[in-house]
Amino acid sequence: MSKIKYAVGLYSVRDELAKDMWSTLRTVKSMGYEGVEFFGRFTRTAQEIKAALEDTGLVCCGWHIPWEYLDESSIMATITYNKVMGNNNIVVPGLPKEMTCSREAWLNTAKEFDRVAKRLKDYGMRFGYHNHDTEFIPMDGEIPLYILLDNTGPDVGIQLDTGNALAGKANLMEIVEKYKDRLFNSIHLKPYSAENGGFHTMIGEDDTPWSDLMTRLKETGRVEWYMTEYEVPKYTQLEGIRLCLENLKDMENKGLF
Repeated sequence: MSKIKYAVGLYSVRDELAKDMWSTLRTVKSMGYEGVEFFGRFTRTAQEIKAALEDTGLVCCGWHIPWEYLDESSIMATITYNKVMGNNNIVVPGLPKEMTCSREAWLNTAKEFDRVAKRLKDYGMRFGYHNHDTEFIPMDGEIPLYILLDNTGPDVGIQLDTGNALAGKANLMEIVEKYKDRLFNSIHLKPYSAENGGFHTMIGEDDTPWSDLMTRLKETGRVEWYMTEYEVPKYTQLEGIRLCLENLKDMENKGLF
């Protein structure tokens, strides 16, 4: 049995999820996943999602929340919803342009992130930011992601997305070392290859230094959930996440991490 807890970002199977949430979650569980991460707006009741999780035995290890769900007028409703359905991990997967368009904007965003992190912590919840590639494009000589993390308190975590970081020409090992104490309790394992199709590749066939990365992540003790993400039409949505998990477990079984 795997010693690593694998989850899947449900955005990877969004079309299947929209057609039949219960069947999709059962299929995900049958593949060997232990956890799932939801995303987007609340289109189902918290009670319905809780029932589906209990039915399958899956754990909700996070939710990718729209930023507007965390403003002062909405944050308590967001907290209540997630508490009812059993999730304590809130992640922001993207921000409005006005919050990221300059160094000053990022500094203001950092203040807002500290505000949200404090409110969530009061209710026993974690708060993190999910990177894309653009956060690694230098702005006034600085890396935007570093501006955010260097100007927020320790309760703001980074849910590192490996593929997005590589697409932004980032050094994964450098990020892990620099912010090992800020890693969120989950990480997105997304394949990316500069010479082998960009995101149109597969875990184990990409540029990620899997052995070094996974070994170091385990050593930090910060990451609880190792979450696959696959979003391109090279495979069907369900086939893509199945292959991701099989390849990770194969590397793990070979002792690579």
